[in-house]
Amino acid sequence: METEVIVSLITVIGSALFTFAGVVVNSKLTTYRIEQLEKKQEKNNEVIERIYKLEETVALHEEKIKVANHRINDIENVMERIDRKNEN
Repeated sequence: METEVIVSLITVIGSALFTFAGVVVNSKLTTYRIEQLEKKQEKNNEVIERIYKLEETVALHEEKIKVANHRINDIENVMERIDRKNEN
């Protein structure tokens, strides 16, 4: 009977050790994968921030173009009036 108890104890201890080792390995793998995902997420966030800044810059340039076009129209109107006066 002692042999059966010893074999049972060895089996339980072996199972516990391998289970613990499996949990540790799985935990390390999960931690590694999370770190890789965090790096990818950080890169994604940087791209989003850059896009946001680019959108702000584009909006600013569009507004400047509108102002420039308005000024050009004003100058064209003034030139037309001058041309009309010169024709008369």
